[in-house]
Amino acid sequence: MKSGYGQFCPLAMACQVFAARWTPIILRELHAGSHRFNDIHRAIPLISRTLLGKRLRELKAAGVITEVQGTNGNGHEYHLTEAGEEFSGVLAGLATWGQRWTDRARPENLNPGVFMWILRRRIAIDRLPARRVVAKFSFSGVPASYRGNRKFWLILERSAVDICVHDPGFEVDLYVDADLAAMVNVHLGDLALAEALRAKQVRLSVIPGLVRQFPSWLLLSAYAGVPRPRSGEATSPRSAERSPGPPTLR
Repeated sequence: MKSGYGQFCPLAMACQVFAARWTPIILRELHAGSHRFNDIHRAIPLISRTLLGKRLRELKAAGVITEVQGTNGNGHEYHLTEAGEEFSGVLAGLATWGQRWTDRARPENLNPGVFMWILRRRIAIDRLPARRVVAKFSFSGVPASYRGNRKFWLILERSAVDICVHDPGFEVDLYVDADLAAMVNVHLGDLALAEALRAKQVRLSVIPGLVRQFPSWLLLSAYAGVPRPRSGEATSPRSAERSPGPPTLR
């Protein structure tokens, strides 16, 4: 069975590399700074490890990524080549379209683990206190089909932000009890955190000072500012002409 489109068109050739299932999401993770196999897989839990390995080999063969020895000789890492970096604009354009035109926070798209992995890299570390802060997240409203963790510990330090799915043994400074869909909508810019707090869709507790500071640490999605269409605008052939360009990927 032939692979590819059998066409010399540059778009067809690019799609042979880019458009395979899961490849754009793998590239998203690489552009966002995930370099190790397990980190990439953690952000894309529905892909099998076998298929992820296959896609990474394909990207390597296409000259999009390179495989290098990890820091201190620990395992291997995947890094974008110049060709891989050039996908940044494509990914940003697709993400902008998805933010503008799709219904993103549908139940089948909600995964607490994926949300926390994305949230981890959307923390304003320069606004964190000098000391370590531990925030425990507990999610309700999780789809019945989900079988993973519903509780997470976010370890917040100015040097790095990490996630634990088991109690790390540190004293918890801040508890966040949240409806998953509400928290996702806050992240996407569709719901103000203050509104979610008033509606008790998100509850914060423990040290008063940290409760007040916490909202300032959360950075929204890079695409939260993309305007959504007005009612009926999706059918307008001229609506796209009024749309601003995509934000940068990072």
